[in-house]
Amino acid sequence: MHTNYESNPILDRLPQHLRQFIKPQNYEDYTPINQAVWRYVMRKNVDYLSKVAHNSYLEGLNKTGLEIDNIPDMYGMNRILKEIGWAAVAVDGFIPPNAFMEFQAYHVLVIASDIRQLENIEYTPAPDIIHEGAGHAPIIANKEYAEYLRRFGEIGSKAISSAHDYQIYEAIRELSILKEAEGTPIAEIERVENLVNDLQNKKIEPSEMALIRNLHWWTVEYGLIGTLDDPKIYGAGLLSSIGESTWCMRDEVKKIPYDITAAYQGFDITKPQPQLYVTPDFAFLSLVLEDFANTMALRTGGGNGVKKLIESQALGTLELSTGIQISGIFCRVIEHEGRPIYIQTGSPTALAYHDKELINHGIDYHSHGFGSPIGKLKGINLSIEDMSPKDLQAYDIEEGKDVRLEFEGGVTVEGRIVTGRRNIKGKIILITLENCTVRHHEEVLFQPDWGTYDMAIGKKVISCFSGPADARSFDLHAHVSETKTIKQPKTKQKLDLEKLYLSVREHRALDHKADLNSILQTVNTSYPDDWLLTMEICEIAYKEGDSILFEKSKQFLNSLKLSKPAVGHLIEDGLQLIII
Repeated sequence: MHTNYESNPILDRLPQHLRQFIKPQNYEDYTPINQAVWRYVMRKNVDYLSKVAHNSYLEGLNKTGLEIDNIPDMYGMNRILKEIGWAAVAVDGFIPPNAFMEFQAYHVLVIASDIRQLENIEYTPAPDIIHEGAGHAPIIANKEYAEYLRRFGEIGSKAISSAHDYQIYEAIRELSILKEAEGTPIAEIERVENLVNDLQNKKIEPSEMALIRNLHWWTVEYGLIGTLDDPKIYGAGLLSSIGESTWCMRDEVKKIPYDITAAYQGFDITKPQPQLYVTPDFAFLSLVLEDFANTMALRTGGGNGVKKLIESQALGTLELSTGIQISGIFCRVIEHEGRPIYIQTGSPTALAYHDKELINHGIDYHSHGFGSPIGKLKGINLSIEDMSPKDLQAYDIEEGKDVRLEFEGGVTVEGRIVTGRRNIKGKIILITLENCTVRHHEEVLFQPDWGTYDMAIGKKVISCFSGPADARSFDLHAHVSETKTIKQPKTKQKLDLEKLYLSVREHRALDHKADLNSILQTVNTSYPDDWLLTMEICEIAYKEGDSILFEKSKQFLNSLKLSKPAVGHLIEDGLQLIII
């Protein structure tokens, strides 16, 4: 049994806070029924998608090592994915959006290693190995699309979330787990469905993460490419759903030219999509992504960016014009004429430069938070960061000097300068003072008995983004969800059915001849609702020229089409695949 994952140079680059999401694939946990589900979906997909998918799909199936008859083993996938510059790891269902996208930035596909139940063979709200392996993996063999995916991950992982986003993530994760688990009481599913609906229907301003997740959904998951009249599928959600890949081509599904407005179109993960977006080519996806990135606090900074960090109630980073970065949970901003003039964190904070923590300025040192003025000194055209050594001397901004600095907007800093720190270009990025008092008008923001005062230098906020500047500064393990995938104990009847599936699988693959007539009779008698095993028997009988067994199994399937109309189209599709 695989109890770990096989590394390669791509996986070796993953930071520790992402490794916490990786779990063993444990290939032996896949049952013969799971293998039959994978096989049916893949046979159906290869047949149908060859007509409606982007031409990269079938090419990618070969390049990524995916097989029709066997659920992919990520050990083998990684050896092949490495050749196209990617890797894959197993995870437990949905992981937080920022983490999911950061994996993409590192050229790593996260694959939910569980597989959907037979009852959900057409579509499951839970991510599974069919969706991730058969959907995402083949398309990344297209280099242009793979770069879009990487760039999306790089930008998306910096998008600022709201507290509301985290609530929705946990609720959707729980709902997907409950819907995919066998035997979940209807009342329990309805309870969480109502919670998801209530959260999604709240009238609140969407966060950056909510908006960029919409772009991800309408491209990476449910995207079409080409023209409105003749679109092809490239989105993984469509490529991995035998139901929706057919549904999406119907006229009742509205086709819309893709542009940045897709960021404001929400979606319901539990239902087929009523509209889809069509991009003319993969290059256009990257253009829209850059347009959206230009609206993010990552690039705009400013007071609005700081407010987004505060509203997120989560770890984020603010970067000043000198390049100094402040990472923590922000709790306050003081503004003057629409500009931030003082920022404050309320949690352990780390200071960094160029995404590397400054020595002696980690969370142990700034364990109670960090505050600093921002902007220019009052009555002086030059900001501190732009002052030459002579300018600094003229204003007594020197080590060992007592100084009173009054900033625009009413923040004053009084104390003795102990030392300063400069960046590689010679600009001062940090000044440390002792016996220091910081005020905003009459309000005291820092006083001498609190210790030394570290003042970040910068005339403006140029960037705000989710997460720390240096991931090594923080213990990020607390972000793994406590809601785990449910593994129901198997009944004797289910175990006996799995043995029948195994006998049929070995008959086909290993030439271990089984009494297929006897198995068919047992299925008809003891498992009258199961159609997939009979379909497997019917296929083998046809290939082996056993006309009597073929007709018997086909007759049983036709009767099931009448008694169970919900799976009638699945049976019909399976029969058509047999006689192609």
